[in-house]
Formats: sequence, C-alpha cells, structure tokens
Amino acid sequence: MKLKEWMNTTEHRGQNTEVRQKHNGYNFAFIDEGAKREIRRKILKAVAIPGYQVPFGSRELPIARGWGTGGIQITLSIIGPDDTLKVIDQGCDGSVNAVNIKKFVSAVTGVKATTDTKEATVIQTRHRIPEEKMTEEQILVLQVPYPEALRTVEPSEMETRRMHGEADYSRMWLYLYEDIVKFKEISIGARYPVMVNGRYIMDPSPIPRWDIQKLNMAETLYLFGAGREKRIYAIPPYTKVEPLEFEDSKFRVEDFKGAVCVRCGSTDTFFDEIIDDATGRRMYFCSDTGHCDKALESKSRELKTEADQCQ
Repeated sequence: MKLKEWMNTTEHRGQNTEVRQKHNGYNFAFIDEGAKREIRRKILKAVAIPGYQVPFGSRELPIARGWGTGGIQITLSIIGPDDTLKVIDQGCDGSVNAVNIKKFVSAVTGVKATTDTKEATVIQTRHRIPEEKMTEEQILVLQVPYPEALRTVEPSEMETRRMHGEADYSRMWLYLYEDIVKFKEISIGARYPVMVNGRYIMDPSPIPRWDIQKLNMAETLYLFGAGREKRIYAIPPYTKVEPLEFEDSKFRVEDFKGAVCVRCGSTDTFFDEIIDDATGRRMYFCSDTGHCDKALESKSRELKTEADQCQ
C-alpha cells in the first residue's frame, strides 16, 4: 500500500466488521480500538514531522517492557487481516524473540506469517533491516530500546527536548569530534546518529552502520516504536537521511572485504562472525537468514539445472 493511500485510510484500518471480530477470544490485534486509533494518529504526526519523537500512551502487553513492546504496539495498530507478517531479530527469523512475537501477533489476528521479505507487507524487526530491497507496498516497524539520540551527551529529558526544538546539536558534534581525537575515527557502531530531512538528529535504533544507507530516500515507510520510553517516530518514503560526519572524517560501513558466507556463498551482505572454539577458525554467516535461505535455494536450483544438463 502506498504511503498516501495508507494515510488516507489509516483511521479505517481495523474498523470494518471483519476486523472488529474477536480472534481466539481476543479483540482483533489484542489492543482495544481506542488505543489503536491513538497510536495511528501519533504515527501520522510522526510521518508528518520526520525524525520527531511523538509521545504516546504506551499500553501494557503480555510481554515485559524492553522486549519490543513499542514495535509490537505499532504492528498491532496498523496490521489488517489481509496483511502478511514477517518478524526478525538481528536478521534471524528463528530467534526466540522473533518466533514468540510472530506467534503472539498471529494468535490475536490470524494473519499469515512468512520468512520471505518480498511476501511481507508488515515487517517487524529488532536491530536489522532486511538485505532485500523493500518497496512502497511495505512497512518496516523497528523496535527501539533508547529513542533519544542525544542521551549520550545530555541526561535531562527537558534539556534534550529544548535542544531538538532549537536544533542545538553542538554537544553531539563535539562528542563526535572528541571520539575522532581519541580513536582517530568515529567509533560508534550500532545506533549511529543520523540527520533526518535536514532538521532532526535521530537514533535509528541499534542497527549496524551497514543498514544506515538503506534509510536514505527509501521507498518504504519506516516506523520506530519505544514502548518503555513511550515514543514513536518515523522516516517516510523518499526522505533524506544522512549519517553525521565531518568533511575530513567520512562515515563508513563495516568492512567485510574477503568474507564469504559459508552457507550460501554470498559476499555482499552483512555478516555474523563465528569463531570455532575447537579450531579457532573464523566463519561468516549472513545475518539475514531469510535472504541466506533464498540465496542457498537459488544456488541449489542452479546446481540441479547444471547436473540435469550434463546428463
């Protein structure tokens, strides 16, 4: 669904007779309709002001805060019976967090679940953005533990609100400069701060640097939810997102030069590095398991075709 169409119909998502039916004894998508309406309205405000943190009334869920409740509330508020859901945790479809969230959402909505990025219309993720290019028909929901990018330089919430309001980001730039002086480069790995639409410095959630470039001018709507901190923010499609950098110290992504996935043979994805305790050998695996599985399946088909042609 395109962003304009989604914004025009968001107040009606979940309001028709079919959606309002209870599923497995629960209200559709578990949260009451009033709460879902509030969250959808806050999402619209976040979309209208890219990078701005919008407060919302974070509800209680049968999941402890800190385990993705912000992202789950967004997903439950926007998902419809015709959607297809994908949930990943640090790129993995089979992790405990991803599987349990998927089971919970499926139990209270009955929606179809998938591990294929291309099939999904709503993707909820923790710490990764899928390797496959997403489209304007999809929505990516990111779980956020700490939404305030300025927290490393200012502990006061009132002061960070003022700093954002006045675009006073001098302390963040000083922090990055001191980092360069100390380590010869900006040492921040995950949660690398970005400038959204030339206005707000934003925390992109603990995604690696590798994924930062996917935020810039993307076709997909990115929604960020922090349940514990009660904040929602967004990056609409085709929005300029720039990592903070200096002219003489440019932003760079993780270097995987020479690394090859031992499963699918990929050389151009973000890798998890595993060290064999017995041999000390370093092995690399695609962090995005869904992408790795598809690449492995494609490779198997090619080998099978070659074998058939040789016979």
